Amino acid sequence: MTNLEELVQEINRFEEIIAEWDESQRCVVVGLKRAIEDLHKTALKRLIKSFKEESISALRHAVDDEVVYAVLLYHELVKPPTPPLEKRLQIALEEVSPGLQSHNGDIELVAIKLPDTVEVRLTGTCSNCPASTLTLSQGVEQAIKSHCPEITQVIAVSSGANAGSSTSNLTSPFNPKIGSTWIRVTTVEQIPEAGVLAVKVAGHAFILSRQGDRISCYHNACSHLGSTLDEGKVENGIITCPNHGFQYNLQTGECLTVPEVGLQSYPLKIKEDKVFVQLR
Repeated sequence: MTNLEELVQEINRFEEIIAEWDESQRCVVVGLKRAIEDLHKTALKRLIKSFKEESISALRHAVDDEVVYAVLLYHELVKPPTPPLEKRLQIALEEVSPGLQSHNGDIELVAIKLPDTVEVRLTGTCSNCPASTLTLSQGVEQAIKSHCPEITQVIAVSSGANAGSSTSNLTSPFNPKIGSTWIRVTTVEQIPEAGVLAVKVAGHAFILSRQGDRISCYHNACSHLGSTLDEGKVENGIITCPNHGFQYNLQTGECLTVPEVGLQSYPLKIKEDKVFVQLR
């Protein structure tokens, strides 16, 4: 029996072929693909409704099949599995770590105390900084609660080190009023007008595009399956994902394939030809 990996490889093979076609041909295929997907999604919704009315256990059994689950997940008819709490906490801490490291500090997970509390430790200069409370509430706590909504208490455990160090001039790296939230990523002249520039800074991956005097910056990830976009083809201000053909307007970030899912944008400012991006 054909497995999921073989089915996906077959789809990818055809998408690679289509990616070489001209835009008008691709638009026809994308339109046909969308119509077929709408038909399938409607049929699946009715099938699920029928299963729920007749036998919920049969529905659960069907979803255990990896191919059935993958198709339902693609059509957003089932929720993706939630990663374990510890994994989500690690993602949250990795998200704030670059900001802390820019102030010669960092953070580590100390303990998980179910059902709703975690303990963390600020290290380096952040451990005894007068702004550590602000750092905890504005950066660390917000990131943890964003990824782990079941966590309601974030407690900072003292490291006991460097208690006598002088940190009177330090401020929270997550304070929105200070300039550290803006990072320099490139210069205007380095951004091509007929393409995109990929930049990785402070743990963030961006793509920047320029159309005349207008510069836009987005997270370098297709909203379909997270593939990087910088190697995608750019025509008439539209970038096409190199893996699955999703298209985006580089001026607005709008997805032309599925309008409901656009690119994540970032605020920009330009000073003396230098381009700065505001981290979130």
